[in-house]
Amino acid sequence: MQVRNAWLTMAMVVALPAVAATPVDLTTLDREMTGPRTQVLVLGSVHLSEIKGGIQPGALEPLLARLAAYKPDIITIENIDGEQCDLAARHPTVYGDDYCADTDDARTATGLQIPAALERVNATLADWPAKPTPAQRRQLAAWFLAANDRPSAYVQWLQLPVSERLPGDGLTPALVTMLEGIATRQSESYQIASQLAARLGHPRVYPVDDHTGDNLTLPDRKAFAREMEAAWKTGSAELDKHIAEEDEMAKGKDLLPLYRYLNDPERLNTLAKVNVSAALKAHSPLQSPQKWVNGWEIRNLRMVANVAQTFRERPGVRVLSVVGASHKPWFDQWLGRLAGVDIVDVEPVLR
Repeated sequence: MQVRNAWLTMAMVVALPAVAATPVDLTTLDREMTGPRTQVLVLGSVHLSEIKGGIQPGALEPLLARLAAYKPDIITIENIDGEQCDLAARHPTVYGDDYCADTDDARTATGLQIPAALERVNATLADWPAKPTPAQRRQLAAWFLAANDRPSAYVQWLQLPVSERLPGDGLTPALVTMLEGIATRQSESYQIASQLAARLGHPRVYPVDDHTGDNLTLPDRKAFAREMEAAWKTGSAELDKHIAEEDEMAKGKDLLPLYRYLNDPERLNTLAKVNVSAALKAHSPLQSPQKWVNGWEIRNLRMVANVAQTFRERPGVRVLSVVGASHKPWFDQWLGRLAGVDIVDVEPVLR
């Protein structure tokens, strides 16, 4: 009888419907945290270098004023940092010979290769005074240039009195010419992030771009390009309309309306769908869209991790991440899933 009952019990257990295990909801794990929460504002940007005819003088000032009112403690940019540039230089067969700008002039001036320059920068910033002298700023700018971090060098340059923007303390005439030339560069990293960092008294900006995961190994790059071009044409009519409106706004004396439009959820949704959804629907014998999307998402994951690294030891700070608008939906969602991190709505800031 006992054996029979045991078999009956086993049969009943087997017959019971499987109950799905409740998945772990990672977004709720920080609900009872007691420490300060980090605030992250992601500003989707157009690449200023692509604006035909350049931007008008003072056109970014209304935008800069609103971003300054947000008072970020950390500003990140869509640039590759010196550490990754050094990595790429050691693997030219993987990344090519022109992955990053060269540091020849800065290396000659300082005697430092990128790793040594990064070490010098980090040691200096660990003990950076509240009121650095012009000589200290010139020296740090030279080390930033040797570390292949031109936007941060420009932050130091902008905080020098005009009368002190001259060679010395590691800055050679060639490096001074380089920094003077940056003032005319149409780049959001320089004209928005570096300018804002200098205005707020920051010592630097933080490059967070990463291409180590989207550097696809392709047997036929031309065929890949043809398939991707064809895939992106699907659903591009609506995106083309948005781009035409952006081009018109970019001609204005005030680029704040352009940035409001770039960060509008409807516009971002269109861009994301064309980049990913429409591409994945396209017929592709080589599966090019899937390969591209894989690389795109790996790149965004690594960029988001790089942003998080900037505030890893500084919980509770306010972060501004200036990045190409196509990255913003990924940044918002993935950064917002990190424990102790809140995403700041950009719309009220820009209005």
